[in-house]
Amino acid sequence: MTFPCANIRMRKAGYASIRIRQIGHTRQIEFIEGIIMRIETERLNIIALTPEQLELWTHSIGELEKELLCSYKAEPMEGLFREIVCGQAEKAKKDPDNYLWHTFWFIIKKTDHCVVGSVDFKDVPNSDGEVEIGYGLGREFEHNGYMTETVQAFCNWALQQDKVKHIIAETDVDGASSQRILTRCGFKEYARNDTVWWRL
Repeated sequence: MTFPCANIRMRKAGYASIRIRQIGHTRQIEFIEGIIMRIETERLNIIALTPEQLELWTHSIGELEKELLCSYKAEPMEGLFREIVCGQAEKAKKDPDNYLWHTFWFIIKKTDHCVVGSVDFKDVPNSDGEVEIGYGLGREFEHNGYMTETVQAFCNWALQQDKVKHIIAETDVDGASSQRILTRCGFKEYARNDTVWWRL
């Protein structure tokens, strides 16, 4: 589900060029030459971690909290999740020009600056213009609509990028809650075997 693009304006702030787009209830703020890429929704700021912040996340969440002025209450940095984040950090380091497609984006509540989850692209768009997303939420924040709000805004931003024609996602066959999020955001199932594949 996408919304028509309204105001797009550029302005200088400090050392960074800023582009602001208003799309429905979502505001996208891009610090072109600075260090922050942010997508803003009604309740959330969705912030892309720089390659340095992504690496910091894997070994010092406390330091990252200080840098971003937030409190982290999302997925624990352990086990398979830590391996995935470390792998994406390596990709971001090796491909800095495309780091937005490799990094994780924190989902931060505006009211208390709490990190409730994260969302990411798995890699750069493929030759068919497809890019895969992944997402996760801290258990205490489930059933509040945060992830639906995030996925809608995240997909809107991605579909405005030149090389992106479709967003795809993979869920477990019994992953009903994740499937509901995708359905609400306009995704359609297009393949099913050991897992289910979705496309927007």
